[in-house]
Parts: sequence; C-alpha cells; structure tokens
Amino acid sequence: MITIVDYGLGNLGSVANMLRKVGVKSVISGDASTVAAAEALILPGVGHFDMGMKNLRERGLEGVLTSLVLEKKVPVIGICLGMQLLARKSEEGKEPGLAWIAADVKRFDFTGRPPLAIPHMGWSEVETKDEVLFKGHVPGETRFYFVHSYHLVSDDPLDVAAWATYGYRFAASVRRGNICGAQFHPEKSHRHGMALLKNWVELAGQRDGKGQT
Repeated sequence: MITIVDYGLGNLGSVANMLRKVGVKSVISGDASTVAAAEALILPGVGHFDMGMKNLRERGLEGVLTSLVLEKKVPVIGICLGMQLLARKSEEGKEPGLAWIAADVKRFDFTGRPPLAIPHMGWSEVETKDEVLFKGHVPGETRFYFVHSYHLVSDDPLDVAAWATYGYRFAASVRRGNICGAQFHPEKSHRHGMALLKNWVELAGQRDGKGQT
C-alpha cells in the first residue's frame, strides 16, 4: 500500500485522487506506526521548509521515514516542498533537512538576469532525462504545474531526472535509487502528472501484482 505522509502540509486529497485515477489505492496517515508499515511513500508539501521539518520531527516521523527510505529502501517521491525536504538544508530556513539527497535548496536568484516574479507559478515545459520516471513523455510537449520560490541544487548532476527553466535552468525532478522528487505538482498537472505518477507507481512496484492495487 502507498502511504501519503500527513505532516500538516500538502495537497493530500488531491494526490490521493490522482492515484485513484491511475488505479492505485493509497492511505493518508500521519501516524508513525501506520507510516512504518508503508510499502511506498509519497511526501507531499506546500509551505515553509522549517515548518515542514519541525512538523515531521514533532510527529515522530523523521526517524521512521529515514529508516524506511535509507535502510529498508522503501520507494519514496517528494512533491514540491516534499522534494526540497529531501535535501540537507534550505535558504528558506535554519532547520536541517532529511539529507537523503546530496543537495541544498536555493531561492531563485536573478542577479545579472532580467528579474522575474517570485514565486514561479504556472505551467512550464520540462526537459526530461530519466526514461523510467518520465516514460512516455514527449519532448517539447511535457508541461507541469509549478508553484515555488526555491529550487533544489544537487551536488551530483546524475541525480537530476528533469529540468525546467525560469530565468535559468533548474532541477525539476530528481531520482537516486529508491528516492524520487518532483518540484512541480503532478496532482495539478492533468495527463502529464497522471503519467508521471503512473510511472512512479510502477517503479515502486505497486502495480502488476507487486503491491496493493
């Protein structure tokens, strides 16, 4: 069963609804014992980095999630703020992140470039590299919905699964082993988001008899 982690931030119902359209069941939970039994995890998120990390810690979820993801290799995808929490730290706050990915989170900086409105909000074309996570996406026609003022900067370019451009090129998605992230909102991205989640569900082994469907 896919568990959508409830830590007080995120479009939980929208993510569950999109999974339902893909034909996969999920459970929404912020209970540490329930989360500990997850076969796959979705870490959604909308809001402030420090608040997200504080909520995870106060609810006793940080250690449980880290054990699942790093030790048991349970598949996980972080969405929007959830992707940023995968990093070590963020310019948005002072709290340490989960540090599952060797990366930091930076605010958009248009120094030396024409200034653009922050947050980056709306549909943007995504240049995909990962042929598993983005299977079936057509180059030049793949667009996702973004709402963010910060973006992840990875130490290892090989961890970046897709890019988008807003003033400059930035990581729109990451994948390292069982850990995936999407800076955009697949649950708001119609057919493109549905295809992305379907690919992740298959990658996570939650279809074709390998998990609860």
